[in-house]
Amino acid sequence: METAPALVWFRRDLRDHDHAALAAALASGRPVHCAFVFDRDILDALPSRTDRRVEFIHGSLLQLDAALRQRGGGLIVRHGHAGEEIPRLAGELGVAEVYANRDYEPAAQARDAAVDRQLATTGGRLHLLKDQVIFECDEVLSGAGRPYTVFTPYKNAWRKRLSTADHAPFTTQGRFPPAPAGLPTLAELGFAPTDLPELGIVPGMAGARRLWDEFRAGRIHRYGTLRDFPAVKGVSYLSVHLRFGTISIRELVSAALAEQADAWLNELIWRDFYFMILDRFPQVVDRAFKPEYDAIRWADWPEGLAAWQQGRTGYPLVDAAMRQLNHSGWMHNRLRMVVASFLCKDLGLDWRLGERYFAERLNDFDLAANNGGWQWAASSGCDAQPWFRIFNPVTQSEKFDPDGKFIRRYVPELARVPDKYIHAPWTMGRLEQEALGVVIGRDYPGPIVDHAAAREKTLARYAVVKKAV
Repeated sequence: METAPALVWFRRDLRDHDHAALAAALASGRPVHCAFVFDRDILDALPSRTDRRVEFIHGSLLQLDAALRQRGGGLIVRHGHAGEEIPRLAGELGVAEVYANRDYEPAAQARDAAVDRQLATTGGRLHLLKDQVIFECDEVLSGAGRPYTVFTPYKNAWRKRLSTADHAPFTTQGRFPPAPAGLPTLAELGFAPTDLPELGIVPGMAGARRLWDEFRAGRIHRYGTLRDFPAVKGVSYLSVHLRFGTISIRELVSAALAEQADAWLNELIWRDFYFMILDRFPQVVDRAFKPEYDAIRWADWPEGLAAWQQGRTGYPLVDAAMRQLNHSGWMHNRLRMVVASFLCKDLGLDWRLGERYFAERLNDFDLAANNGGWQWAASSGCDAQPWFRIFNPVTQSEKFDPDGKFIRRYVPELARVPDKYIHAPWTMGRLEQEALGVVIGRDYPGPIVDHAAAREKTLARYAVVKKAV
């Protein structure tokens, strides 16, 4: 009698190699169907029908489907509510055992629990595997048996616990039944093509492999030196591929260890850390990790928020960073910290406003990392920037874009401004502004706030909360 098949539900793990759920399903000896659901619970909430992330996923699925077809299978793609589509598909295929890789977002965990309950009504089960992190949940705990809330001791414990088995690749060999041909087009999903090709963003396993090979061959050893300079090609640009799982975290950790690239490895550990925080402390989605910071009285300043969003604050590095985000859907990590600090501590605006804007704009948007980064900048999170430390946008600019190369790329109206003024162009005299054709207030805005005065307001705002604790 033919063994009943299994089903692998792909989500944020769009590759056919080193894949925990796929490996477990194939190891069962069953023929394995593979499926992906364009989840309307997610897609219908998107503010635009031209979303780069949807096109990236679509392109990645085309590659995944082609890879599975070379192995005799293929990808079954549905468009609907995943909580309904997966149990329905399991019933159609005669599947009792469904495999997927664990997600740590509260909404995803609720969805998975509902799917498991629905499968159980017909004797089925949802098996959840660890795949997108090295350590999860309670695998790295303090000596008191509690989750770490400060990164450095977490990192030390993470590294102490790490063994070769923790980052060994999974083998994905086995049987795949044929799948019906064809994926829905973007238009059939209700979306339009974006500018991904013009931006040079290649989705899928092929795009991840190209970036990873380039980074490992030429920059991984210099990452610690180059990573803070946005005008320099120093980072890996793999964040969107990690977000959608077109490359394995285990492969990256293995290489970082082999290359002794500690600075790069630390960034991967940060990623595990933020997933753990989201999983263990899901209240951070809506509230401050440190509850007392929810008492901060943030400013109500829609015009300030709009100026920040549009890159019209009058601070060149902040504006260049925001324009990079608006243009490409990506922002350099150093700049994410700078613009977040500016929103919260110069403009006095709620970190949740910035977090929400990033969630809409970032190709690599990931709830755990985005929330962790914003709460770090607002000093409300675990292991956060101390509340009394406030980035100076001018000195950050002078330090990390000393020649103004990045600024001039994204704020072209300042292209002719000399280096000595590029970080604070309002300090030029009026005659020099006229001569350069860059009159502050006409061709480029003046500073929306005075940093020194804003800093004092922020210190006072936070001090009230600290006194109340």
